[in-house]
Amino acid sequence: MSFERFVAQRHAAGELVVQPRMGFDSPAAMRAGLVATKHANAATVGTLTLDSYTRVRDTESAEHALRNGIPLNGYPIVNHPPEVTRAMLDGLEGPDFPVQVRHGSARPVDIFRAMIAAGLHATEGGPISYCLPYSSTPLDESVRNWAYCCDLLVDAEHPGGRPHLETFGGCMLGQLCPPSELVAISVLEALFFYRKGVRSISVSYAQQTNLQQDREAVAALRRLCAEFLPEATWHVVIYAYMGLFPRTPDGAMLLLGRAAELAMSTGSERLIVKTAAEAHRIPTVAENVTALEHAAASAKGIKAMVDADNQVYREAYALVDAVLNSHADLDRALVVAFKRGLLDVPYCLHPDNAGQARSTLDADGRLGWSELGSLPLRGIAERAPSGRITSSTLMSALSYVQHTHDTQALEQPMTAIGGDSR
Repeated sequence: MSFERFVAQRHAAGELVVQPRMGFDSPAAMRAGLVATKHANAATVGTLTLDSYTRVRDTESAEHALRNGIPLNGYPIVNHPPEVTRAMLDGLEGPDFPVQVRHGSARPVDIFRAMIAAGLHATEGGPISYCLPYSSTPLDESVRNWAYCCDLLVDAEHPGGRPHLETFGGCMLGQLCPPSELVAISVLEALFFYRKGVRSISVSYAQQTNLQQDREAVAALRRLCAEFLPEATWHVVIYAYMGLFPRTPDGAMLLLGRAAELAMSTGSERLIVKTAAEAHRIPTVAENVTALEHAAASAKGIKAMVDADNQVYREAYALVDAVLNSHADLDRALVVAFKRGLLDVPYCLHPDNAGQARSTLDADGRLGWSELGSLPLRGIAERAPSGRITSSTLMSALSYVQHTHDTQALEQPMTAIGGDSR
């Protein structure tokens, strides 16, 4: 069974598919993490999260670490021979438990080759979203790299079903990017995958700072995908908040529960979880399982309630339309859009990002634009009044979710947010 079919079947059964960010350097530890994920009390898919050396194509450093017992922060799939990875997955990965490779690379050719050789066909990323936040690689090079990787994936044999690619575009910098641009980039990356021949796609959106605005954003994302990807099979994956996580276990579980609520109330099919340990250290397998089960329990009984005609949709449509009209070739259009500032990610320091647009938070935690730069949103988006951005105001915005959920968790009993403090 393919990745897409598993998710569709669980969604049809009323379940939210939940997934950890989990990666270990040794095959034995990685297998143990996958076993625990598979047997969690939830509808789960497995994850091979790769290490930071592999992400930047520094396989020599990864090999040095493996030879000398130096811990890595993920699974070095390029260094482990394909037969080792296949043996690690044997009896686990299959129709009832798909496994996705997650990496973060603007130069992922070696990763795709290793993944395909190991018999895996589901991964994620994108030419924009795995370039601007994480890399100094020029955007046009990243676009070429990802075009080639799409060809590799489509041309490979996949006895388990169609290959699957997930956009990371809805997660730019993790925080403080207004939802309309997250939605627009997620749609554009999905369209990029589709035009390269990929027909099984998921589109991402990262939980932000206001639940109602997030609902509007996901509704806008679904509407735009229906309009621009009518012949693709796609689903929506929500990411639990990617910025500063609450420092208290209760605050963290409250925030994760709201991510599950966001997913279910918008008809989203999958959720990438975070744990109560996120603010302090890399979580254990047990903490990941607790997060998976808490998210699955929090999702039960929540009904979808969406209205796709909203401000986020109008802004996102304008951004997508401007990019598609900037050049007939989408590969070139993505590069041109950033050169012209038609896409401009606030606070992103990549050389190909214009850096003129700025965001702000209002009193209710809604994200808006304080400076539009050259974004094609004049007359569509209201520019929020905002004073000069200082280190103090920026830090306050970055810690808004952390502070809000830690405070709210103190004000309500444990039973109200699910779980316990063990």
